[in-house]
Amino acid sequence: MSILRRLTLLAAAVALALPAARAQDTDNEDRARGPGSGADFSTAPRVDVHKPVVLIPLYMRDKRIHGLQPFQELVDKAPAGSVLKVPAGNYSGPVHLKKRLTIEGEGQVVIDGGDKGTVFVLETNEATLRNLTITGSGDSHDADDTCLNIRGHGNLVENLNIADCLFGIDLKQADHNIVRNSKVRSKDFELGVRGDGIRLWYSHDNLIENNLITDTRDMVAWYSHRNVYRGNEGRRSRYSIHFMFANDNIVENNRFYDNAVGIYFMYMEGGAARNNIISHATGATGMGLGFKESSDILLENNEIIYCAVGVGSDLSPFQPDTTIRFVNNRFAFNGIAVQLTSELGGNELSGNTFEGNLTDMFQAGRGRGEGNKNKWEGNYFDTYQGFDRDEDGVGDTPHEEYAYADRIWMEIPNARFFKTSPVLELLDFLERLAPFSNPDLQARDEKPRYIKPERRTEGSAS
Repeated sequence: MSILRRLTLLAAAVALALPAARAQDTDNEDRARGPGSGADFSTAPRVDVHKPVVLIPLYMRDKRIHGLQPFQELVDKAPAGSVLKVPAGNYSGPVHLKKRLTIEGEGQVVIDGGDKGTVFVLETNEATLRNLTITGSGDSHDADDTCLNIRGHGNLVENLNIADCLFGIDLKQADHNIVRNSKVRSKDFELGVRGDGIRLWYSHDNLIENNLITDTRDMVAWYSHRNVYRGNEGRRSRYSIHFMFANDNIVENNRFYDNAVGIYFMYMEGGAARNNIISHATGATGMGLGFKESSDILLENNEIIYCAVGVGSDLSPFQPDTTIRFVNNRFAFNGIAVQLTSELGGNELSGNTFEGNLTDMFQAGRGRGEGNKNKWEGNYFDTYQGFDRDEDGVGDTPHEEYAYADRIWMEIPNARFFKTSPVLELLDFLERLAPFSNPDLQARDEKPRYIKPERRTEGSAS
């Protein structure tokens, strides 16, 4: 074999070996850094997650609406950009609005979906719906049967009455919309199988304002950022608001009564809840404010009263070097005011009021008994046992929360039923007098307030 041919074969072998060697090195590196670490998402195509609109035609809906004038006829006749003033009366659905239009009801305008499918789909930008009653959706969770499905941007929806619906108002990939001054009520189902009153899904920068949501399942925001919930009232539902993978949302000046959970922050970063009243979140899962692996959230000037648990926090704040701040809130007459199921630190509590709670602080799980990773400063506790001899408004000695007989019901939840019973109260007294074991430190406030601060929240509950 000639030297030239040998050199050619050698070069070819090297060329074939180099990619394999690089691939082997890459595989070793990926195994060291974790699976998928070498993936390149910069050129990956965007997947359209928009669920297509499927409207069931009128003839397949309940016969009670077959004799009504189809509302779609009015919409089709109105020129784009015009104002459609609808005379009072009953109309049949479904309705699919695909052009910019202002629709105003004059008097009592009812659009009935005949208990089948979705009633009204708003699939356009900068439209307005005002003074309408939309009712009678279907009951299929698989089909997301809804009274009003919004799929456009910059729309205004106000003064609507949404009743007898599975899902009330459902925003899907819809940004910069305003939903305000509307009433939403679900179908008369058991709590777990109702639909959500107002749902945001991949929808950003929306304003949800001054709405009344009653007897629904949840109000939720999934993968939806920078929305504002202001001045709403929620009653007799499961979650007043449930955030999941939804960052930088603001919840302010709302009133939530008799719901299982007030505001729940799940896998969320950024945002604030301020000037809200959350009352009577009771039952086995009753909770005013809940946190699950969330970070950098401000809770300010809220009233959390008559709840089973005022604050329930699990692995929050989650991201390193982040905080969750509780400032000037009132926790009153709750079973447990603040419950942390894992002590990672990063919670900062200042200027809060704790009064009338069965237990102000409950630390469970990892880190129990340390009580020094979170920052407590300048809070008022009606259980404080010190003095203020120099009358500077600050207690002379720190306020410390220890778990004595509390450890019984902390470690055995079923024993919580007997909390405040004479036997447990006596045992707690004896434990404090002469501890049988070292009590767990739950929290320590170096500068507790001695005088209860005045509340300044507008519409504050007393």
